[in-house]
Amino acid sequence: MVGSIKVNHGEWSTQNGNGNGNGNVNGLEEKLDELRRLLGKAAGDPLRIVGVGAGAWGSVFAALLQDSYGQFRDKVQIRIWRRPGKAVDRATAEHLFEVINSREDVLRRLIRRCAYLKYVEGRLGDRTLFADEILKDGFCLNMIDTPLCPLKVVTNLQEAVWDADIVVNGVPSTETREVFEEISQYWKERITTPIIISLAKGIEAALQPVPHIITPTQMINRATGVPMENILYLGGPNIASEIYNKEYANARICGAEKWRKPLANFLRQPHFIVWDNSDLITHEVMGGLKNVYAIGAGMIAALTNESATSKSVYFAHCTSEMIFITHLLAEEPEKLAGPLLADTYVTLLKGRNAWYGQMLAKGQISRDMGDSISGKGMIQGVSAVGAFYELLSQSSLSVLHPDQKKPVAPVELCPILKTLYKVLITREQSSQAILQALRDETLNDPRERIEIAQSHAFYRPSLLGQP
Repeated sequence: MVGSIKVNHGEWSTQNGNGNGNGNVNGLEEKLDELRRLLGKAAGDPLRIVGVGAGAWGSVFAALLQDSYGQFRDKVQIRIWRRPGKAVDRATAEHLFEVINSREDVLRRLIRRCAYLKYVEGRLGDRTLFADEILKDGFCLNMIDTPLCPLKVVTNLQEAVWDADIVVNGVPSTETREVFEEISQYWKERITTPIIISLAKGIEAALQPVPHIITPTQMINRATGVPMENILYLGGPNIASEIYNKEYANARICGAEKWRKPLANFLRQPHFIVWDNSDLITHEVMGGLKNVYAIGAGMIAALTNESATSKSVYFAHCTSEMIFITHLLAEEPEKLAGPLLADTYVTLLKGRNAWYGQMLAKGQISRDMGDSISGKGMIQGVSAVGAFYELLSQSSLSVLHPDQKKPVAPVELCPILKTLYKVLITREQSSQAILQALRDETLNDPRERIEIAQSHAFYRPSLLGQP
């Protein structure tokens, strides 16, 4: 078990910085000093923040901090870990070269760093570029069109995390347990307890001793022994590229009050509003659930040539299923309605899971390619479809069917989830099945599913490991 640290609680600065390099004028240094104080950092001992995993959200998160606080080099160190050896294919190298030459600021930066020539060679096929190499220059392999600031990249996991004060989990939920089990080996001699912020969206299903959900924060807790009060979840509604381009964006940090409020203020910027909430596990599960239905939204958009009616009808049905599932998971589901719908809406509009559904329905990618797609990264919704279906098909969770008047597994009231499972997991149906399900004349008005959820006692605390 990792040890604990003592912190002093005090007044928290309410000034917001905008990361434009004016330092203390915008309150950035005060916010950094306050977080250092809460963590008990001595003068001359920098606050060490490490991102683990360099997908789109993980890279943007590290770059956001670097842009804001990197100027205070004696007070904070920001770095990011990613696995070495991932080659950039020729087509991506060509695209990257086009992006570089379309941005004068990026072009000048690379020339100053004597790094431009290697991108010319990569474009010509005379050199193989690697993902960790280009990340140092500010290019995320899963988000080539959005150049970031240069980042301090570490490819040795032990070197990256052994003395970190704050670790940001940016690896997919399917890899979280494995990575943090390795990290725990490097923390055996630690005296202080790190803070962990998880960005992962996805769940695992466990059926013993009773059917329940395992989330990334729970995986981290079990792998490392870091107490849950030091583990937080940061979710949407947002799109990573929009955040870095300083378009208006939101996030929600969830966890114990001890750290979530200070961290919310540390992260908050004029263009990046950070809310905070105590309900960590439920929000984390909802973050995984919306990815499930985003895949179906992409399929509907592609199959109907972006029909506004079809997309709106799908939205009505998928949100009614999500509301029903929320009533199974949460004692006070009405508190989740706004965040859940907002996060769902942005993901359906512009997210990698919706993109995956579109490409699958158009035949431009196949299910045989798996759920890790070049240039996009891990499509978390695929594993989430399997996990939610597996859980909600358990007879021990049965609910009374309103028409049949007999107990049925909850998944029987979720026809879209059932169809996605048959398309993505068992592969017994094609993408066209989602459109057929949507237009099935026996499909009830989504209002009825919502009324059922609101009028019946469906809450199953055991699903989230509650007594």
